[in-house]
Amino acid sequence: MAHASGRGRFVTLEGVDGAGKSTHIPWIADRLRALGHAVLVTREPGGTPLAEELRGFVLSRPMDPVTETLLLFAARADHVREMILPALERGQWVLCDRFSDATLAYQGAGKGVSRALIEQLAQAAHGALQPDRTLVFDCPYEVSRARLESAGRKFDRFEAENREFFERVRSAYARLSHDEPQRVRRIDASRSIEEIRAELRSHLSLEAR
Repeated sequence: MAHASGRGRFVTLEGVDGAGKSTHIPWIADRLRALGHAVLVTREPGGTPLAEELRGFVLSRPMDPVTETLLLFAARADHVREMILPALERGQWVLCDRFSDATLAYQGAGKGVSRALIEQLAQAAHGALQPDRTLVFDCPYEVSRARLESAGRKFDRFEAENREFFERVRSAYARLSHDEPQRVRRIDASRSIEEIRAELRSHLSLEAR
């Protein structure tokens, strides 16, 4: 994971709802801290007080896909400026649950928002900043749905989408891992936690030195 001298590393976790990202983020953070790294764990939409307020709107209120996309990038711009860039400049690792790839997958492939608009907004929100490594957690619809249902809570607007939406989002993530193999690693999230974590150790160099 190439990065500028003295700069921290920016790692994003992506994937369909129910793939299990949130299960592994604390474990990754603990492993990195055990290796002596300072770590910031954050999420999108969210991460700052303003972005968390916007998250509440996006996840609960029905809205036009373009409006949704604009709100997501407003939250992202604040998050990058207030949290992500300062942490990277301090030399910290930043673990972020979703970033702009999620907008391409969900609002772009899932809801038909133009890629050109999303890319223009990404340039405005975070310029040249890109993750050093992106881990895409992938699993079939049946697996993700069973996991979401077992959580026993009310679904947000995205979790409640139909199978066709899920498949469009999943396909977008598959294309991403194919098109950017240097940055993006696909994780088969239908496997056991132990098998997934063995792969994460390899992708993020989490072995003790």
